[in-house]
Amino acid sequence: MDRTLLDFWVGVFVAIGLAALFTLALKVSNADSFDQGKTYTVKASFNNIGGLKVRSPIKSAGVVVGRVSDIHFDNQTFEAVVDFRLSDKYQFPKDTSASIMTSGLLGEQYVALDAGGDSHNLKNGDTIRITQSAVVLENLISQFLYNKAADSSSQGNAGNAANPGNVPAAGVKP
Repeated sequence: MDRTLLDFWVGVFVAIGLAALFTLALKVSNADSFDQGKTYTVKASFNNIGGLKVRSPIKSAGVVVGRVSDIHFDNQTFEAVVDFRLSDKYQFPKDTSASIMTSGLLGEQYVALDAGGDSHNLKNGDTIRITQSAVVLENLISQFLYNKAADSSSQGNAGNAANPGNVPAAGVKP
């Protein structure tokens, strides 16, 4: 095989590999799954956003309806303010609620919108008032451990209350 022909095919192979890596990067970053047509922006405040990031999906009924466009901290309320860019194709009532959810047990976090029943829809610049912060796995584990410790100490105290002198029960060796 001629050297220039070999170099040509190596170049084609490298170009295909780079295109595949670029496509994979778009898939991983979710940059390919939301049409950036006409959008409107709404915001919501959360006590804790967990691992939510800019460009995280906004979903309603499992369908991606928008993306997180900005996250910043409000020094007055001490809450995280999340700006959403929603597609004009999807209109939500003013009493829509926003929750930060996790895909699977340890998956990516996204914002779930649950439509309300108001007759007026959200418009550009509106604020979603009903929010639910992210569930942080570490907080759940520590709360579980704290409750278990409290249960075991209260059972120990209850046993002492029934037997105030710490006298062994009949048939039990100390």
